[in-house]
Amino acid sequence: MRTAGAGARTPGTGRAAAMDWAIAAGVTATLLLTGLTGRHPATGFTVPGYALLAAGGLALVARRRAPVPVLAVTGLCTVGYQAAGFDVPAVAYLFAVYTAVRAGHRTVTAAGSVAVLAALPAAALASGLHDTGQAFAQARGALEIAWLVAAGAAGEALRQAERRADEAERTREETARRRADEERLRIARELHDSLTHQISVIKVQAEVAVHVARRRGEPVPEALLAIQEAGREAARELRATLEALRDDDTAPPRGIDDVPELVARARTLGLDATLTIGGRRPDVPIAVDRTVYRIVQESLTNIARHAGAATACVRIDCRPDGLAVRVDDDGTATPDTAPPPGVGLLGMRERVTALGGRLRAEPRPGGGFTVRAHLPVDRTP
Repeated sequence: MRTAGAGARTPGTGRAAAMDWAIAAGVTATLLLTGLTGRHPATGFTVPGYALLAAGGLALVARRRAPVPVLAVTGLCTVGYQAAGFDVPAVAYLFAVYTAVRAGHRTVTAAGSVAVLAALPAAALASGLHDTGQAFAQARGALEIAWLVAAGAAGEALRQAERRADEAERTREETARRRADEERLRIARELHDSLTHQISVIKVQAEVAVHVARRRGEPVPEALLAIQEAGREAARELRATLEALRDDDTAPPRGIDDVPELVARARTLGLDATLTIGGRRPDVPIAVDRTVYRIVQESLTNIARHAGAATACVRIDCRPDGLAVRVDDDGTATPDTAPPPGVGLLGMRERVTALGGRLRAEPRPGGGFTVRAHLPVDRTP
């Protein structure tokens, strides 16, 4: 069985449902009108015949959601109202054949059509309106075998067209992803070749100058110390950027299970870091899992570098609708002294927003900094 793909094949959409109701109503009206104007016996089977005509048409409302059951219902109704003496074309069954073949049920449709073809002569005989020869002739005319084949062929042709469209879409996505990966790696190589050496030279030269000045007992200029620290920071940031650019889908993804390692690493830097994970973890998409790791990683890195904090608390609450992440520290940040958000926080916010989540990163009124994020697990692209 094929899975739903394009919007026209997705059951439950408003436009598709409205179209199904319109088709079912039109087919039902056509069948009833043909039954009223056509020849049928004046017996007690008239009311059941009309009921079968209406049931066959109205069954098409569910043709997208249940193509095989609708095929069976319309086939039985066709045989039934033929047995009741209504010489009405099997319009509803043609629509059911088209839909079932389009959904990929070719074998079942073929077997069902053979069964209907075999049952129609007996139904025509049971109506009492025809002898044996007339019954077979009537069966061929009522079913309109050519239309039956055409309906199946149309469904198969559209199914193949949709399959090719799906494959083309997947190919486009894979090509775009491959080009993005190639471009990302190219940028990483350019950054490595052009900036890594220059930053390393600046950092080494500054460290050598500071070392020489201290050996001679000379005061080290503040500008030189600032250059030394800036060189170290630039080298760290460049390494982190190159790691992120090279972090593609072929590498093992980091996620919630790796957060304890981040917290343990923060402790080795002298930060009293704690981790609490509460609740029962739902099925988390890879993108959400990785984003949680990045939020904690970036938060702990900022705390260690800039916050002047002694403690950090990491809490991850697993909820049915998503994950809540909170990282607090007792650093020196206050609402009045808060620096503008850096590249790390901006990147964190972009990650969270891209997943349909929310993020707040701000100083607390009593001092310290807090990062809070909520990541949904049911609206992830």
